[in-house]
Amino acid sequence: MSPSGGGKSSIIREILKRHPEYKYSISATTRPRRHYERDGVDYYFLSDDEFDRRLQQGDFIEWAWVHGHRYGTLKKPIEKMLANGDVVLLDIDVIGGRNVRKLFPENSLLIFLKPPSVEELIRRLKGRKSETEEQIKKRLERLPMEMAAADEYDVQIVNDDFEETVRQVDRIISEYRKKMEERTK
Repeated sequence: MSPSGGGKSSIIREILKRHPEYKYSISATTRPRRHYERDGVDYYFLSDDEFDRRLQQGDFIEWAWVHGHRYGTLKKPIEKMLANGDVVLLDIDVIGGRNVRKLFPENSLLIFLKPPSVEELIRRLKGRKSETEEQIKKRLERLPMEMAAADEYDVQIVNDDFEETVRQVDRIISEYRKKMEERTK
């Protein structure tokens, strides 16, 4: 987890390149698709009505309102991946992280990626060129709440060097996997 612009998606993409055996949990969202995103690959883009229907059916492990849109993790794909013994990577916000921890307290590893500074976070958000100034402002309004939640996470990493952050995340996941394997022996 990280604040918007903190590097979650980029780090996850790189970890998946290095570990094709890992699985990525595709989140569902009601927000509009960005020009470079593909439905069913980057997100499942749902209408508000479809999201409501799936929510009422209990299809989500977790969901939250984020920046005026809903995001959620669909239950069936996660359950299938976990049943197969897969390492599953989720790109979720603070609230989603809390919900995953409640549902999977024994087999969840929460990593919080901190931006090196607010200025760098703003630079990254503007550099994406996918959001208006108003949307960036809304994201920054959540920053104090998101940063305050960092202590709830198992590990905190300052994402100021992409390659080093990827190495750290990779090492932490590997160590966690070994620990989990030893527990099941």
